[in-house]
Amino acid sequence: MPGEAKPYRVYRGGRQKGRVPLQTGAVPPGDGQRRRYAGPQPARKERRPRWRRRIAIALGVFVILVVVWAVASYIAIASGISAAHKRLPAGTTEALSHQGSLLLSSPSNILILGSDHGGGGHQADNHSDSIMVLRTDPSRHRITYLSIPRDLRVPIPGLGDTKVNAAMQSGGPPLAIKTIESYIGLPIDHVIIVDFSQFKDVIDAVGGITVNVPERIISKFACPYSTNTRCSRWQGWRFSKGPQHMSGARALIYSRVRKNALNPADSDITRTARQQDVLQATLHKMTSFSTLVKLPFIGGNLTKPLATDLSAFQFMQLGWVYKRASALHCRLGGVVQTTPDGQSVIVSEGDDKTRVILAMLGKTAPLPPRPGEGPYGAGCVTGSFAAG
Repeated sequence: MPGEAKPYRVYRGGRQKGRVPLQTGAVPPGDGQRRRYAGPQPARKERRPRWRRRIAIALGVFVILVVVWAVASYIAIASGISAAHKRLPAGTTEALSHQGSLLLSSPSNILILGSDHGGGGHQADNHSDSIMVLRTDPSRHRITYLSIPRDLRVPIPGLGDTKVNAAMQSGGPPLAIKTIESYIGLPIDHVIIVDFSQFKDVIDAVGGITVNVPERIISKFACPYSTNTRCSRWQGWRFSKGPQHMSGARALIYSRVRKNALNPADSDITRTARQQDVLQATLHKMTSFSTLVKLPFIGGNLTKPLATDLSAFQFMQLGWVYKRASALHCRLGGVVQTTPDGQSVIVSEGDDKTRVILAMLGKTAPLPPRPGEGPYGAGCVTGSFAAG
């Protein structure tokens, strides 16, 4: 049609240099009879590289899997925590100070009471073999373990000055909370009661733990055989010095060792330290990547040995704070004295308690036990306390 723009074929060199108008259906010069020109074609859109699409799909699938994993993990933990709440003795929650802020942003003091009397259950047996206060300090990225010897003499409401373990025996967790809160001068925000007789199942669920044994141990505290003749020939449980991987059964045996035949100074203090080493190693393994991956399948089993007031969300906050923090190990102590009725108690002297609490709060530098105080000395160290 008149005025219609004609397509051109551009030649850049040779005889056909220039712009030559083409008619629809005509054969372009130089092409012979190979093909006929079909006129101008619509411009083709550039295709995005396929790898971009594949990456987008992979990211979408990954996000969906993470969401499903998070929801399944929370449901598994929440069901176990609900059962742990029911195991908490009556009156325990009312004795707590009730922290009103998140564990992620505010310091929190958690009382951990460990019992090693299998079969008694959390409410039937009020013995506490291990007493520890776990303090989280997110602003300093630090977690402090405060070990309290069960034979430490403290004032207990209604009982007077006696062993701190008597608070648990007489009034259960509520009296233990009030006693320790008053003695250390810090509020107890949460409580965790651990049944060590069931703790081995948790250790097996997370694939075992690694414990740094401070010294060689030989102990005959529990013979694995059924006859006295075979027990008399048995060489005892043996643990070498240094880091070693332990199953749940072996970790339970290690925590129950009452006397090391190679160390005459071995005592309840060192036994409590072994229990706390097992507990801390388990906490470390519970926050590892391998455990987090399996959380939807084992989350409910991890809380079976526990009775606590902590919610599932608070446990997740605690795990996050624990993972990002360095550790400080403190303990209260003193000198051993014998009471008129023949009991051996540990009596704190001078400013021992004050300097430990100040270091725990980050107000002073941590100081180790003074030379010559032995296994009962009070102090703080950044590593682990050596046995003996």
